[in-house]
Amino acid sequence: MDTQRFALAVLTLVPLVVACGSQKAGTGSGSVDAWRPVTGVDWRVQGITAGGTARKVQGKPYLAFDAKSGKVGGRLGCNTVNATATVRAAQITLGRPSTTRMMCDASLMGTERALLGLFDGRVDYRVDHDTITLTSENGTIVRAVADK
Repeated sequence: MDTQRFALAVLTLVPLVVACGSQKAGTGSGSVDAWRPVTGVDWRVQGITAGGTARKVQGKPYLAFDAKSGKVGGRLGCNTVNATATVRAAQITLGRPSTTRMMCDASLMGTERALLGLFDGRVDYRVDHDTITLTSENGTIVRAVADK
């Protein structure tokens, strides 16, 4: 009877241990997907909230953080952007942005202005599977997904 209880306990616990052990702990980002780094990924912007208002994303904006160069680059909707970027656990410090100066449709420029709210300050981030959420000190929130 003791052998049967032991076998039942093992058969019950093994799947739980395996399931719990397969999640990778994040390094302070609040993420369970440590395999999805912030750097080396093109993050396609899917949603922007600026000034407490959700804004429709226009164009195909994306951001890409490069750990080796300590920079971020990408497209804001109309123009390209580059800035310094220091990525730490759960936080990124973004420098003053340098952009091209093309004039585009007003909707693209609106997306661009909202995304510029991330720069020249500290941004908290959280990675959840293939999604990153960036929150700036001024309250701008950007949600982006990893480009595959």
